[in-house]
Amino acid sequence: MLINADFSQRASLAVEEYQWVDSPQNGVERVMLDRVGEEKARATSIVRYAPDSYFPPHLHPGGEEILVLSGTFSADDKDYPAGWYLRNPPKSGHKPYSREGAIIFVKLWQMSSDEDQHVAIETQDKANWQPQGERQVCPLFSNANEQVSLQKLNAGEALFPTEIVGGAELLVTEGEMIDAGQTYKRGGWIRLPVGAQVQLNAGTEGVTVYLKTGHLAQIDNIDFENL
Repeated sequence: MLINADFSQRASLAVEEYQWVDSPQNGVERVMLDRVGEEKARATSIVRYAPDSYFPPHLHPGGEEILVLSGTFSADDKDYPAGWYLRNPPKSGHKPYSREGAIIFVKLWQMSSDEDQHVAIETQDKANWQPQGERQVCPLFSNANEQVSLQKLNAGEALFPTEIVGGAELLVTEGEMIDAGQTYKRGGWIRLPVGAQVQLNAGTEGVTVYLKTGHLAQIDNIDFENL
């Protein structure tokens, strides 16, 4: 399965364009944002758990990155309400479920093979935020290949001042992002290739976005045949 699989091209999806697709597990649906592969895939998705739904225990050979958008996501008897950011490194495993229901942003098979640390950050905790110029930033993860954060911009502020060196990907978590007249509300997703030049600005009430940069410069090194 190939969905937005040409990473040299821009890709985007507004929340009004979501198409929910059943997963193999009852009560779990997803919106596929990009994907290379079938169930075992390099994939970026929005996943929705109905109350009392779950996946059986399983491994993630290529790692898993999660941002909880609403409800409470749980795994291995730990609860993660909206705002939690998680990284489960390659070869880790878990049993994910939700008692009350949840919507999460998920990235699979997109980590360096040498990454070995679990990450769990409560982004609702103000102590995890810091000023960066006029905006507020919550650092989530950084290594030689990628930088991940939540960024809170003031009304009208530009997200990128210059060319995007290593590509970028963003998900609107609050407010609105304006891109050449197109408005992306909460849940809107944009992926920008290496070297892209765009003008993305916060809407009139400001915006908070999940932002990942640098990772698309590594895309040519991925062995998609062996996912």
